[in-house]
Amino acid sequence: MRFIDPHIHMSARTTDDYERMAASGIVAVIEPAFWLGQPRTNVGSYIDYLSNLVGWERFRAAQFGIRHYCTIGLNSKEANNEALAEAVLDILPRYLLKEGVVAVGEIGYDDQTPAEDRAYRAQLKLAKELEMLVQIHTPHRDKKSGTIRSMEVAVEMGVAPHHVIVDHNNEETVREVLDRGFWAAFTLYPQTKMGNERMVEVAKKFGSERIFIDSSADWGVSDPLAVPKTARLMLERGIPRADVEAICYGNALLAFGQSGQMKEEHWLAPTPIDQRVLFEGNSVLRGQQPRIDELPQIPERTDEIFIK
Repeated sequence: MRFIDPHIHMSARTTDDYERMAASGIVAVIEPAFWLGQPRTNVGSYIDYLSNLVGWERFRAAQFGIRHYCTIGLNSKEANNEALAEAVLDILPRYLLKEGVVAVGEIGYDDQTPAEDRAYRAQLKLAKELEMLVQIHTPHRDKKSGTIRSMEVAVEMGVAPHHVIVDHNNEETVREVLDRGFWAAFTLYPQTKMGNERMVEVAKKFGSERIFIDSSADWGVSDPLAVPKTARLMLERGIPRADVEAICYGNALLAFGQSGQMKEEHWLAPTPIDQRVLFEGNSVLRGQQPRIDELPQIPERTDEIFIK
């Protein structure tokens, strides 16, 4: 089976993770702009970070057979440094239209402060002007009301629900998100947010329409293989294969494919891997023998797309 991890912070992961992910069937990832774990002190730090997402990280993933996309935005946690936030909002347009950028994100609320609200609305306005998708970060505290507020403000700002991916859902929020016509993404952490056992129960109760999962794996305790592991558990627990494929692959492609930037052909007919290629003079290798692939064989039948 093929998988997409539509929310994973690969700049915090190692090349070993890329190798394990590719071996587990992950063909594409989406990396949302995120905070570093400590406050940034100037806009130059953000410029370098966003440049990394659309440059080096995209190259590094391809060197291990994974297609890398990203979402670009000012994270809600960093919106509370208002001077820095204003500077970041000014530079976002230069990155949002880069190749491989599938949405404005991840944006929304953390503590639901007035500063967060202003930054969120400014980025929704930008998404509307550029006709881009939106990826919402829902707050960890007071999640249900924060999720509802996030959706209501998006609609108020003129962004259509089917153009918005609401992430970090749980059992308390999913019904509201689906009933309002938004996409519902679930982050699977080993002990917090949503575990894979709970996700199985969500799939049993709500089915697979407009629902998909991600690992959000970052510099904290997290698992970059959460998507394939949860798919396996779903199959073991009797979730129909078609639903598992939708939750772990197809729905993320449908949602983010609306951007026009993410297409299945990118990994069904990829550029062959050649690890002799350099990026800004740099290689993913440290003296190892480079991997050099032959031209890939393209499946002739659609039922060959999902394989064991």
